[in-house]
Amino acid sequence: MRVIEEKYMRIMDDRRSFDVHFWQSQGDRAIFEAVLEALRDYFLVRGKDADEFRLQRTVESFQKA
Repeated sequence: MRVIEEKYMRIMDDRRSFDVHFWQSQGDRAIFEAVLEALRDYFLVRGKDADEFRLQRTVESFQKA
């Protein structure tokens, strides 16, 4: 079950402590998944292929350094 946290405040209040606390409590995996979801939404809104992100590249070859 997903946990939903809410905080109501004025837009003028520029305190980000709630956001920082929330995302730190979610963990790395949840943050990564949220970023991927935001990127997919961005590409879909722009009419681009959401399956191939701009920074995603295919490795053609690699060798020992």
